[in-house]
Amino acid sequence: MTWHFTEDPAVFRAAAGALLSAEPARNTGLLARVDTAGRLGWWTGPDGRVTGVLAVAAPGEPTFGTVTPEAARALASSPDLPGNGRPVVVRGETAAVEAFAEATGRPWTPTVRMRLFRLGTLTPPDPAPAGRARVATAADTPLAAAWAREFVRDIGEEPGKDRTGPVTERISGGRLLLWEGADGRPVSMACFSPVTEGQSRVHLVYTPPAARGRGYAAGVTAAASRAARDAGAARVLLFTDLANPTSNALYRRLGYRPVTDHLTAEVTGR
Repeated sequence: MTWHFTEDPAVFRAAAGALLSAEPARNTGLLARVDTAGRLGWWTGPDGRVTGVLAVAAPGEPTFGTVTPEAARALASSPDLPGNGRPVVVRGETAAVEAFAEATGRPWTPTVRMRLFRLGTLTPPDPAPAGRARVATAADTPLAAAWAREFVRDIGEEPGKDRTGPVTERISGGRLLLWEGADGRPVSMACFSPVTEGQSRVHLVYTPPAARGRGYAAGVTAAASRAARDAGAARVLLFTDLANPTSNALYRRLGYRPVTDHLTAEVTGR
């Protein structure tokens, strides 16, 4: 029973491909990082099967895919512990993150609790909100980048970073949708990720405060979900903040069903 590590995505996929294919939804956060992570790891059990995977995008920031608590605890006592004694920010399914954090023997703090949802039968809002959805164009980039900064601030992260680059990439790929109100002005947005392993994730759902409470987020989320399926996604996923009961209820009404709970935790340095 041991952890193995590589910096080569091809080596990682060859070793862990069966697990990634068997549990693509539960591994969605890791799959988004495979080609950009500085380090990739997989855990083999006593029978040689891979039962855990992780990606380290930056030193001290591991993202767990499917990881058993046993594997998480083993990582905490491994000389390959991400961070090498420095503070660690770990993300993944709640049970694995808690097992890892407790096994380090260091103080730790849960910072964000999320729930992963998978779309079943899409149920658009009825009645539909006023207006319509449309695909964003290059002319929408300044507005979408500003909204992306506001979104990041709303979820408690640092808003100062310029979001123009990521927004431009989504717009150029036709993956950022806007909802226009009855007067034709954009009032909400949502994105969907490129299709990977047959799945896409809806994200960056944002409505400015002055436009909230009118169903625009439901309209644009339904439109983005439909667009993801039209792009070839057999599975459409999204994460919600468990501290936001409004969004959790909204996504359930649209046809999303819970898969598993996720946790981000900060573990102090030695």
